[in-house]
Amino acid sequence: MIDALGVTFDNGPKLHFVEAPPSPPPVGSRCVVTTRRGVEIAKVRTELRSEERTVGHVLRAADRADLEAYERLRDKAEDLKWLVRARVRETGSDAKIVALEFTLDESVLVLSYGTEGQAPLRAMAQALMAHTDARLEFVNVGPRDQARMFGTLGRCGSGSCSSTWLQTFSAVSIRMARDQQLPLNPEKITGPCGRLMCCLQYEHDQYRELLKGMPKKGGQACHDGTGTCGKVVKISPLAGTVELRTDEGSFHEFPAAEVRRVKGGG
Repeated sequence: MIDALGVTFDNGPKLHFVEAPPSPPPVGSRCVVTTRRGVEIAKVRTELRSEERTVGHVLRAADRADLEAYERLRDKAEDLKWLVRARVRETGSDAKIVALEFTLDESVLVLSYGTEGQAPLRAMAQALMAHTDARLEFVNVGPRDQARMFGTLGRCGSGSCSSTWLQTFSAVSIRMARDQQLPLNPEKITGPCGRLMCCLQYEHDQYRELLKGMPKKGGQACHDGTGTCGKVVKISPLAGTVELRTDEGSFHEFPAAEVRRVKGGG
């Protein structure tokens, strides 16, 4: 096992564990780490812990010179981002320039973009090579990763899960929205990334448990106490109720435990 620290970079909340030095910097401080990409500035997020694998190691606590270089390169990357965006527009491509990130020694420049088509990599490289000698790396990132890097707001009004705390992206299906009785309106159940909201998965297991034994929406059912029968038009898993519409057009709500499904009717 390796003594490690959890650190984050500017491109999102995901924790990356790096090998700690003999005197680890405190949580909340900036440090200089070396990773696959090179030398970078990171922020310490966890206390010392044991990990089987690490993605790099801490070189030192960041000093004033490191932070000044970091700010200078971040500003330079931001200026180059607008330059590349203009160049991409000239080519007619729909590629979205998400972020440009220099390593601390300016030896590598990572350009993250998003597109479902062909990206004009040659045009982007030509635009950049006139302003930096750094080795260029191009990374095509998906919609959820774009939301993570941009730092978007969720429908709840807080920062989106992907840009504030979420560590991995799990599969989210339309079935989760159905089980929670949510309207299947794309505007209501999609996040700022244009994909189904990550939060649909959080309570799905509880809803599946609550739905056990309840009649299916659209099926036929009867209330044991009154003998009222009709089509199931609404089920409320949290309230534990079922709403029936009779053939006469009237609506009746009953506790789900008192409603039985009609054989062959769902």
